Amino acid sequence: MTHTWKDLEAEAPAFAERVRAVFDTGTNKTLATLRKDGSPRISATELQFEDGAVTLGMMPRSLKLLDVQRDPRVAIHSPTIEPDGTGLPGDAKLSGTLTPVDAAADAIPGSYFTLSIDEAVLTWVDMTEELLVIESWHPNRGWETRRRA
Repeated sequence: MTHTWKDLEAEAPAFAERVRAVFDTGTNKTLATLRKDGSPRISATELQFEDGAVTLGMMPRSLKLLDVQRDPRVAIHSPTIEPDGTGLPGDAKLSGTLTPVDAAADAIPGSYFTLSIDEAVLTWVDMTEELLVIESWHPNRGWETRRRA
């Protein structure tokens, strides 16, 4: 079953808002794909949150596009922003499966995708800087929080 950003927003709106805010802190995200031999590849990517979906595009003939055409499972990491004294923004991650979508008439076919979300994670350090907080959402479990010293 496909789980969209809209599903996450409906089930855990405050969490979804914070995950999106962390992804929106910068343009370049890190995309993990699987190479032909099964080893991981990381690449830069951009993504958009639009109409209840997470979408992204890839250049034709790029290695990451070839990876995704072969195996659509991916993980995407937010930009890493250094703390600036106003609070620690944390890191956000999304993982799931990419599905090709039709893009604008001038777009190259087969290079635009929407993400079916299997997991969303937000990791941050609490205000005392003593605990790591891991928030996550999974389609069948919902939203949960764990804290580690």
